[in-house]
Amino acid sequence: MKYILHIDTSTDTGIIAISSNGQVLSYLYTEETRNHAGVINNMITEVANKINISLEQISAVTVCAGPGSYTGLRIGLATAKGLCYALDKPLMLDNKLALLAYRARQQHPSQAQYISLLVAREKEYFVSVYGEDMTSIIEPQHVTEDQLKGLIRKDVQTYIIADAPENVIENLHISDLKIDRDTKTDLISWSFYSFEKYNCNHFVNLMEAEPFYLKQVYTHK
Repeated sequence: MKYILHIDTSTDTGIIAISSNGQVLSYLYTEETRNHAGVINNMITEVANKINISLEQISAVTVCAGPGSYTGLRIGLATAKGLCYALDKPLMLDNKLALLAYRARQQHPSQAQYISLLVAREKEYFVSVYGEDMTSIIEPQHVTEDQLKGLIRKDVQTYIIADAPENVIENLHISDLKIDRDTKTDLISWSFYSFEKYNCNHFVNLMEAEPFYLKQVYTHK
């Protein structure tokens, strides 16, 4: 069997899972917010132990590489790269915006466009748009509220996954719109998504792999 280890530390709480052939076999959600570094390695060991496999049996590692918490993304990717180096396994990087759109397409097919829209900070957003075949219409990017208004096609069937305020979505003036407020990573659809990527050998170079920050990191002196 081909086992894929999933790591998502893009938000305050983390997800670790193992899937095979597009099916989730074992998973854990951390209840310790903002403590990824302290729990992630134990969680990986525990999800493997739950299905009685060793980490050496993992075929690949996939990471939800952003956008999201700057520190969380660094911890998740550093852990994944360390495992891949130590075990000589390939690495896949997934963009959360694409994962949200993929889940929406699996559950609600035949929409003309799928929009993933997440709050970055006040009046700033992460956005991407995909067609019904998951081709990228608008690449994942960081935009202001004013920039957002000019990006979106407004006259087609649209499914939007968003944590943006209601008035921001209303101001897009999309004529045929369905809204999903659930922006959590869905393990069932992620396992299918990763399995497809694994079969197509969509791996990344370990030395060049970086999180999908999409926005500048502000520092203070």
